[in-house]
Amino acid sequence: MRMWLPGFTVLVVAMFSIGCASSRKPFNPDKKYAAAQLQQDYHYFRSILEESHPSIYWFTSKDSMDHYFDAGYQRIHDSMTEPQFRNLLAYVTTKIRCGHTTVRFSQTYSDYLDTVRLPVFPLHLKVWPDSMTVVTNLNRKDSILRRGTIVTAVNGYTTAQLTDTFFNYISGDGYTQSGKYQVLSNRGSFGNLYRNILGLTNQFTIRYRDSDGQERETVIPIYDPRADTPATRSTEKPPAGRQPRQAPQPPMLNAVRNIQIDTTLSSAYMTVNTFARGNKLRGFFRRSFRELKRRNIQHLVIDVRSNGGGDAGISTKLTRYLINRKFKLADSLYTPRRTSHYTKYIQWQPAYWLMMQAITRKHKDGLYHFGYFERHYFKPQKRHHFDGNIYIITGGNSFSATTLFAGALKGQENVKIIGEETGGGAYGNSAWMIPDVTLPNTKVRFRLPRFRLVMNKGLVKEGRGIIPDIEAAPTVETIRRGIDPKVDTVRKLIMQKSGVVHH
Repeated sequence: MRMWLPGFTVLVVAMFSIGCASSRKPFNPDKKYAAAQLQQDYHYFRSILEESHPSIYWFTSKDSMDHYFDAGYQRIHDSMTEPQFRNLLAYVTTKIRCGHTTVRFSQTYSDYLDTVRLPVFPLHLKVWPDSMTVVTNLNRKDSILRRGTIVTAVNGYTTAQLTDTFFNYISGDGYTQSGKYQVLSNRGSFGNLYRNILGLTNQFTIRYRDSDGQERETVIPIYDPRADTPATRSTEKPPAGRQPRQAPQPPMLNAVRNIQIDTTLSSAYMTVNTFARGNKLRGFFRRSFRELKRRNIQHLVIDVRSNGGGDAGISTKLTRYLINRKFKLADSLYTPRRTSHYTKYIQWQPAYWLMMQAITRKHKDGLYHFGYFERHYFKPQKRHHFDGNIYIITGGNSFSATTLFAGALKGQENVKIIGEETGGGAYGNSAWMIPDVTLPNTKVRFRLPRFRLVMNKGLVKEGRGIIPDIEAAPTVETIRRGIDPKVDTVRKLIMQKSGVVHH
């Protein structure tokens, strides 16, 4: 979740984001770093988190975090590759229980992964605590592991063993589990974690249940995209000379946000997959709610199950079209410090220092509070406000600013939240300003939230996400039949309210 600031601060950020080109040496993904280099990077990793992370001890005590930090350091007794070191940092980072604090490869290694076509784990799985189900099999000729097949083990690892292992490397807010299961179920994530943590093999022994419920085993090969190239490709060369620059096409924006209106049920289905800037969302909201008012639509579905967040100002704008009372974005929003002893490793630190001078004030508790959002109440949008029935669809990918949106509306008389627990914490999170920190030797990066946000201090800090009013989650049967249980549940509710008999 990025911060919402006046325009002049954006210009300040731009002043400090000037990069310079440099010549690149041939990249070796198997390069190893000496233990002394890794230990130095680890020292900065720990010191920066202990100095500047606003919530490092929010869900994990200092004694416990000291234990994890010490244990991580003790594992550096020999040279490591970048993926090995990144795994080590990720393992420690997850103990903070902050979904915005994640570890990433160096920019060079990320560029390498973006361009090389490496063999991958062949199955896309929907993962639950006790089982996994095939959603896609990249080995298309495989007639056994089809969509909807239940998988109980991979290479001898049971579902519980795999999830227990992978969860140690997936950051999440508080004690939420839905977000982590959803990460494993997102396309490619399970395979990437398998590669990074357990290592890929040329073939995999898969234990599964057949159509009679009997457990069986099959062996499948790794999927190599280089060997799965269509036999024929267009050999036509592009015209010579410089090609005209094309403007972004509407379908790209439609994939991010769109609305469909069904006049027969006086309903509309709005999909909002991000609150990030650059997607013309404010104009989209304005046009959409104007049209809903013009057509006198009575039921509005807002699907944010794939919305990982973005700009809190944009999520607040959508909230104002729906909420029936004034509301605050946060009860408290603060940072423990404006400055850092490690400025040269923290992205945009001089710019952030300057912004914090302008927007925060030190309180008696010794913390620097962003007072505007702690005091300011936002009012409902008067023009084209929607007063009909509202159905918000959430899931494990609903995070950050999306949690602010759903949390503000939960409990309102005409609002129902349907789906699964959000991955973002209901009590609060650590975000707002989130610079990258780049470690000096390996260049491995980690995200460093600078502010702690408490959405509603009246809630119990139990570390859970927003619990839906009506649970609706995929099952083996709905995956096999290609049914969307969340949409199906909402449609039945609308038909029931409209007096339409459902068959």
